[in-house]
Amino acid sequence: MSDAPHPELMDASINDLAARLDSGELTVRRLAEMHLERIAALNREGPELRAVLEVNPDWEESADRLDDDRSADRPRGPLHGIPVLLKDNIDTGDRMSTTAGSLALAGAPPAPRDAPLVARLREAGMLVLGKANLSEWANFRSTRSSSGWSGRGRQCRNPHVLDRTPCGSSSGSAVAVAAGFAPVAVGTETDGSIICPSAANGVVGIKPGVGVVSQAGIIPISSSQDAAGPHARFVMDAAVLLNAMAEDGRDYTSRLTDAALAGRRVGVLREPYTGYSEHVDRFFETALVALRDLGAEIIDPVVLETSAQLRGEGRDLENLVMQYEFKAGLESYLATRPGSAHKTLADIIRFNRDHAKEEMPYFCQETFEAADKRGGLDSQEYLQAREKVQRWASREGIDALLEKHSLDVLVAPSRAPAWVIDPINGDRNVGGCTQPSAVAGYPIVTVPMGAAFDALPVGLALFSRRGSEPELLAMAYAYERHAPARRAPRFLPTLTAP
Repeated sequence: MSDAPHPELMDASINDLAARLDSGELTVRRLAEMHLERIAALNREGPELRAVLEVNPDWEESADRLDDDRSADRPRGPLHGIPVLLKDNIDTGDRMSTTAGSLALAGAPPAPRDAPLVARLREAGMLVLGKANLSEWANFRSTRSSSGWSGRGRQCRNPHVLDRTPCGSSSGSAVAVAAGFAPVAVGTETDGSIICPSAANGVVGIKPGVGVVSQAGIIPISSSQDAAGPHARFVMDAAVLLNAMAEDGRDYTSRLTDAALAGRRVGVLREPYTGYSEHVDRFFETALVALRDLGAEIIDPVVLETSAQLRGEGRDLENLVMQYEFKAGLESYLATRPGSAHKTLADIIRFNRDHAKEEMPYFCQETFEAADKRGGLDSQEYLQAREKVQRWASREGIDALLEKHSLDVLVAPSRAPAWVIDPINGDRNVGGCTQPSAVAGYPIVTVPMGAAFDALPVGLALFSRRGSEPELLAMAYAYERHAPARRAPRFLPTLTAP
């Protein structure tokens, strides 16, 4: 909103903010205060974005310590003093809660230690500003859930058009970056939970391949698909943040050049990833022209031979695998939370039933109940389902397609424009291209490519084989530089007819 403080923060990059810190124009404390002033004005007031669940009660002490390090000429790198928000399924070993948005964990003692990715961010000099709202339990409780709704935070809103979904499950993380609450944030994805909210809120998002960022200390869904990753306003910022988060020591900024698409063979996925929105298709065609202008060789169309299996039987198999892994992973995670009253999935289900008025006013927990009936990870049903669906996604899917046409990357629209929030009937899931990379455990990036009706952002998705994160970020960077499409949100109350 125009009267909210520090609107310039919606367009600031990490380099912009670091330059102001380096010059002495800002201290780390003042930079944090500026972001907190925006949060105070927009999160629970005004448009009630509800993107932030909790501000770090120790932020002042942390900021002063980082200022002291800077004064003593002990810089920790490009992220020194930069604020970051974390999705509320990521452990912090401080006074903040980690709840996955659920009231069941809201009264539990804080986690005893930082998740490894958080420890790495602190070591890099980042200031953890707070926890971001999310679709409760990372959108795994019900098939009728409303993205961005949690028992603890209630409904998060899209800052571009307030009655539209922020998508999820990393809703608050993407909204916060778009609205200028933090320059970057960390989300998590099992299938679509970074890419969809990034696209819907007009920011950059990357889900790295499974294992690039440690899964430890994150409330899980699926050990075979979960990954934490950056939300950022610019590809460079996403790469800088991933440098700090990743365990592999690679420099994800090293290949970011304007020429990164020159000579690349780009496969265009049309069926079944286009045709559901003429608004999205129009921007996609324009994006393909931009890729060609940047020197890419466009192979149009290419077909993922297993897409029908993945979207048919594969959807059921993917859900089955997630149910098995969720039950096992959640109970392993709860064992790391001393003092919590809940140690099993059955305990959480019982809490929700006992507190149905607060936790289940709109949708139930049928996904939890189905998962609780699953056996252990040695079950043949689980092992066979996982092998089959992963084969369709990877060896017979993405890998086969890339090899058949000697491709470097596949491109498709990220998802349809944001739909109207409907807590009663839940999300209107239309389009989306994340399933193949999600099931395969491969990386995927989304970058803004336009805005339907000049108001609803849509994204261009790029994905490829395991280990291709540096190349994907480089290609996204070149596209972003040539065809910048990100815009600051205008906080429109609704989308009016043209």
